[in-house]
Amino acid sequence: MVRIRLRRVGRKKQPSYRVVVTDSRSPRDGRYIEIIGFYNPRTEPTTMTLKEERALYWLSVGAQPSDAVRRILDRLGTLARFERLTKGEALAALVAEAEAAVAASVPVSPKTRRPAPLKAQKAAEEASAD
Repeated sequence: MVRIRLRRVGRKKQPSYRVVVTDSRSPRDGRYIEIIGFYNPRTEPTTMTLKEERALYWLSVGAQPSDAVRRILDRLGTLARFERLTKGEALAALVAEAEAAVAASVPVSPKTRRPAPLKAQKAAEEASAD
């Protein structure tokens, strides 16, 4: 079965995720078929980007999203657009609607706004004190 799920990337204690399409038997950070998005929970507000056309395609051919990806798709409105696609609306119109929603949203800085882990803060303070 094909799944849409998160693949962890980033440094230790500083995760960010790629939204990938993969075989359900593959390990979390193993082989994948296609990268269709990005999710960074460490920015304020969280950064979520998605290739809407590819996500709708994979959902239409039967890919099942994980629980976390289902929440992301719901928050971005992709699941609502997928329901409209199954009822017969044109894919081009739905993708254009998604692109307009992305253009109208406030851009999020890619820099992390949440504090670093405590050990990293102490190391930085000690380095600056020397």
